[in-house]
Amino acid sequence: MGLVKAQDIVISISPPIDQLLATQLVDEFISLEKRYIQRDWEPAELDCGQFCETLARLLYHLDSGNLSYSKSVSNCNRYINNDTVSHNLERIALKHIFKVLTSIYKFRSQRGAVHISPTYTPNHMDSKFMIESVRWCMNEILRLFWQNDREEVAKVIRELLQFDVPCVGEFEDKLLVQRTDLTSVEEILVLLHYAGDSGFSRASLLEHSMISSQKLTVVLRDLEGPSLRQIVQLNDGNYRLTDLGSKRIREELSEKLLIEN
Repeated sequence: MGLVKAQDIVISISPPIDQLLATQLVDEFISLEKRYIQRDWEPAELDCGQFCETLARLLYHLDSGNLSYSKSVSNCNRYINNDTVSHNLERIALKHIFKVLTSIYKFRSQRGAVHISPTYTPNHMDSKFMIESVRWCMNEILRLFWQNDREEVAKVIRELLQFDVPCVGEFEDKLLVQRTDLTSVEEILVLLHYAGDSGFSRASLLEHSMISSQKLTVVLRDLEGPSLRQIVQLNDGNYRLTDLGSKRIREELSEKLLIEN
């Protein structure tokens, strides 16, 4: 995922979370996000279960002290809601998370998403409900267990809630916008969306785009100008999207974040 590096998230939540479970959780989350933005509804409805299982096991481990890579969601839930045993984690937050996990898990099963059904077809609305629930759970995990600078949590959560950018490919240390139908302005907006809060320098935008230096100067001037105000230059010299720029991405360019068919 371009906006937030998966390994950085894993490092920042393990410990206290078991590293394997943290890696599985982040990998499942990123996989779901990537498939959802490509409008592939079925994985959101099928694979949400794997995210739920991983999250249930890591919370059970932290709350009980017992590590299990196979314990079921229902068994973990029973332990979490058992008031007769000793618990390590804060009760209210934990119970809220398990209510959402149980809702996702039961919904996908009762909708017919788990087993082959002649009456059910994966659809946008069901997938949206589940992916938003998964996002909330992921954000709660970061809020509760992030080990680095607490001010970074808000930035990471904001970036996790943004679209992924499948059309931007990473090839070692080289980025490439893998669409041939973007205007110069659109290519810069897509790259700055990919860059997140940190933005990109002019040199980086020139390196990662197929735009000449002269053209880039014009594009940056126009996007930053009073008639658009869709980018802003930060104190460190980097450019990033403003709220108006992010609004344009959502409303006009979301389709162009995908790889061309």
